[in-house]
Amino acid sequence: MGDLSIRTSSLTHGEEIPEKFTKEGADVSPELTIGGAPDDAASLAVIVDDPDAPNATFTHWTMWNLPPDTVEIPEGVPTTETVTTLGDASQGQNDFGDVGYGGPRPPKGHGPHEYRFRLLAVDTTLDLPPGAPRRELDTSLAGHVLAEDRFTGVFERS
Repeated sequence: MGDLSIRTSSLTHGEEIPEKFTKEGADVSPELTIGGAPDDAASLAVIVDDPDAPNATFTHWTMWNLPPDTVEIPEGVPTTETVTTLGDASQGQNDFGDVGYGGPRPPKGHGPHEYRFRLLAVDTTLDLPPGAPRRELDTSLAGHVLAEDRFTGVFERS
């Protein structure tokens, strides 16, 4: 296939994330449109994080073992360890301590934070239990990422 891509109709790349997708609103995950997975991809992974967090990059969402032919992740993915509607994909623990998507909630007065929505094409199905933390996902992904794409959004609490 062509170049790996991740997009959303929920926000414009580099622009403000609508409140609906943050902890200030409904805290639901945005719809994601996926395309161009390499033919040799065995699975896909999604990582959403905030590199502007005060102490270290803050993980908001991890999902792995999505089928490589996935074309859309619908809005409002359930916060369960396994997502049966997405080919039994696994979700991990975010840095709020919950499983699944946890929307932006930067410290008040800390300025705008950039949130990275990353899609990775992976050459294997990851042997990682559902609910695993980000560090275990990063270890499992090492040496297995075939391609990556991303878009960003911004959110600030004043």
